[in-house]
Amino acid sequence: MKKKLIRTSTIPASLETLLKGQLQMLSKYYNVLAVSSPGEEMKVLEKREGVRTIAIPMERRISLIKDFISLIRLIILFAKEKPDMVHSITPKAGLLSMLAAWITRVPVRMHTFTGLVFPTATGKMQKLLIMMDRLTCFCATHINPEGEGVKRDLVDYKITSKPLHIIANGNVNGIDLEYFDRTPEVMEKARSYREEGSFTFCFVGRMVKDKGINELVRSFLRLYQENGRVRLLLVGPFEKELDPVSPKVEEQILHHPEICFMGLQCDVRSFLAASDALVFPSYREGFPNVVIQAGAMGLPAIVTDINGCNEIVLPEQNGVVIPPKNEQALYEAMKYFVTHPEEVEKMAENARPLIASRYEQQRVWDALLAEYKSIIKK
Repeated sequence: MKKKLIRTSTIPASLETLLKGQLQMLSKYYNVLAVSSPGEEMKVLEKREGVRTIAIPMERRISLIKDFISLIRLIILFAKEKPDMVHSITPKAGLLSMLAAWITRVPVRMHTFTGLVFPTATGKMQKLLIMMDRLTCFCATHINPEGEGVKRDLVDYKITSKPLHIIANGNVNGIDLEYFDRTPEVMEKARSYREEGSFTFCFVGRMVKDKGINELVRSFLRLYQENGRVRLLLVGPFEKELDPVSPKVEEQILHHPEICFMGLQCDVRSFLAASDALVFPSYREGFPNVVIQAGAMGLPAIVTDINGCNEIVLPEQNGVVIPPKNEQALYEAMKYFVTHPEEVEKMAENARPLIASRYEQQRVWDALLAEYKSIIKK
C-alpha cells in the first residue's frame, strides 16, 4: 500500500503553478492529497495532476480568528487522513500545517522555505514573523530552504538549530526545458510583441513596490529620454491592496507609449522570446522561477543581489547583479545592456546552458523523490 502524502500551500496557485507536474509524478509513488484555500486552481490541479484536493481557507495576512479556524480544520483533516508525511510551502500554510501535523503526531513534517519575509521587515512585525518561523521549524521534523540565501538567513537569524537541507541546487520544481524553449509556435506569437530596432526589456511578476517596479519604471523613462529605441514589457497583475506601486508610476505604466502592460498571463514564453533581456529588480525573493524561465528562453538578466537571484545569475556570464532598491545602479545596468550588444549576446548564449546544467526538472524531481524515500523510510 502506498504511503500517504499531504502537500499544502496557502493559496492554490502555489501548488497549481509552482509545482506543475510534480504532484502527478509523486502520485506514482504515494497517495497524494493537495490542500489549499478554495479557488479555481484546485479544480485544475485535481484534473491535471490526478490527485485528490481538499479546500481549507487560509489567510495570507495575519488574522488570529481566521488562522485559528484554519488550524482547527487542518487538525481535523490530519486526524482523519492519518498521513505519513505533510509537506508545506508558503509561510502561513507552513505555520498552520506544521503545527497541526505536530499536534496530530504526523511522523514526517517537512516545510520548504521558498522565501522569507522577516529580513526586510522591521520592529515588532519582524519579531512576530521571526517567532512564527521559529514555531514552524519547531514543529517540523525536516526543514528545506529553497536556496543558499534562504538557508543563510535562517542561520543568521537563529530561526532553528535543526539541520537545513537544500534539495538539488535549489528551486522547488526545476524547469521543464521542453516547454520553456523557442519553439516555432512560441516564436510566431512573439512576433506580435516584438519591435525590430528597439531593445526590449521584460519584467514578469506582480506590479508591486517590493518587486522594484517604481525604480524600474523611473529608470526606464530616464533611459527612454536618452535613447528612444527602448521598450519595456510588463507581464503581471497589479496588487493595489497588499503593496501598491506609486500612483504616478501606475499612470506611467498604463499610458506611456513604449511601456507595454500585458497584465496577468498564463503563458509568459512569447513575451520572453520577444525581449532582449529580463530585468527583475525585486527587494526579496526565495528562488524566483521567472529568472530561471527567462534563462531557459535564452535571456540574460539584470537582477538584484538578493536570495535566489544571486544564485541563478552569475555576473558577466548570464547577466549582471546590482544592489536592491538602487535606482541609479538599475539605470546604469539597463543602459549598459543597450549600449553593449556584443557583451549582451555572449551572456544570452550562456543563459540556457547554465540553467539546464543546474535546474533541469527531472534532476530536481529525482532529488526530491530520493529525499522523500529516505526520510519516510526512517
